[in-house]
Amino acid sequence: MKWYRSIILILAIVLLTGSGRRVFPEGNNHWGHGKQKKDMKTDNKEIEQNGKVTKKSLGARTILLPTPVWVIGSYDKKGKPNVMTSAWVGICCSNPPCVMISLRKETYTYGNIVERKAFTVNIPSESFTKETAYFGSVSGRDTDKFSTTGLKPVKSNIVDAPYIEDFPLVIECKLLHTLELGLHTMFIGEIMDVKANESTLGETNSPDIEKLKPFVFVPGNRSFYRTGENLGKVSSLAELLIKK
Repeated sequence: MKWYRSIILILAIVLLTGSGRRVFPEGNNHWGHGKQKKDMKTDNKEIEQNGKVTKKSLGARTILLPTPVWVIGSYDKKGKPNVMTSAWVGICCSNPPCVMISLRKETYTYGNIVERKAFTVNIPSESFTKETAYFGSVSGRDTDKFSTTGLKPVKSNIVDAPYIEDFPLVIECKLLHTLELGLHTMFIGEIMDVKANESTLGETNSPDIEKLKPFVFVPGNRSFYRTGENLGKVSSLAELLIKK
């Protein structure tokens, strides 16, 4: 379980403030947010405290940022490998180790996961930004994404789903639960195994974020960003105030 705890830690760093909502609508190149619920009483209003403006209300919107960037692998009914980029994702349980992804029913990947009861999470490095953008902009119904990008799908020997050989970190999941939320359906997958390029591993034999070089997505301007520098270990930072 030490390995899984390390993976959960590295994903938590990548996620930062991951919101659990998908923002790459497969087959829709708008990369939009979907319909937002507006609160007519608070939208565009300023909140005052002691006569001073402290916060501006933005309404009930899914604008947490940044969001993670995961590429989800699956097989269709005929065994064709497909991938799509998703940002409405996150870690949801430590024991058993689980992740969640939220998809719209009209996506090709939604039907694949329902059919195959499995999926993979592929974490891209900075060198795969254009492929990652492409994976979230076209539908697997209409094109062979692996053929277009030249990346290689590999059949998992643990779950019924493909992963991307070229990506540095892969998480193989079996479908554990399905939850209908509204516009999106949440798939919870139990982590069955994690595969990583040796070149991305640190001293503790777990993924090193500086070697992995993942990136995040900002829904507001629909752009990718690099992760930043190390701000310090949590225990050390907390101790600065605990000792006061």
